[in-house]
Amino acid sequence: MVVDAPLARSDAIVVLSGSSTYVERAQKAAALFREGRSPKIILTNDNRQGGWSSVEQRNPFFYERAISELTHAGVPQSAIEVIPQPVYSTHDEAALLRSYSDTRGLHSLIVVTSAYHSRRALSTFRTAFATSSVAIGLEHPATGQQTPPPSTWWLHPRGWMMVPTEYLKMVYYWVSA
Repeated sequence: MVVDAPLARSDAIVVLSGSSTYVERAQKAAALFREGRSPKIILTNDNRQGGWSSVEQRNPFFYERAISELTHAGVPQSAIEVIPQPVYSTHDEAALLRSYSDTRGLHSLIVVTSAYHSRRALSTFRTAFATSSVAIGLEHPATGQQTPPPSTWWLHPRGWMMVPTEYLKMVYYWVSA
């Protein structure tokens, strides 16, 4: 279920939506940015809001929370872009980013997602970009912060929510392809 497809450098780092794992994904993207692997970070919008923020006096969207994580980790606001069109699946994100890459003339992307989601995300992006010249890389944060380790996922309630659901989604994507 866990895969990597490293790229040394890219035109942009794409942080996939994932409201329950936005912190680990944003922190991984910030680390890649600080390493000089890309000059830009792109966030997608899953149109979901988190809990109440007493500072903002509202329920911020998860992409707004990811922006906050990125800026706190040293990424300048000018290097962060949000694609505002809502997405509802990994397939939606891949299709949206294919269109975005075509119109912006991007040649390479590093996709950042959680470890448990990496195999399906990489397959989905490779399919969406199959007829393009855009190179797709994928990296994920280490497990343990917001996602359980692969070797002990069944010992964590969150693992029982994430892993079986991901297997079902992988089967659905395979059958519907």
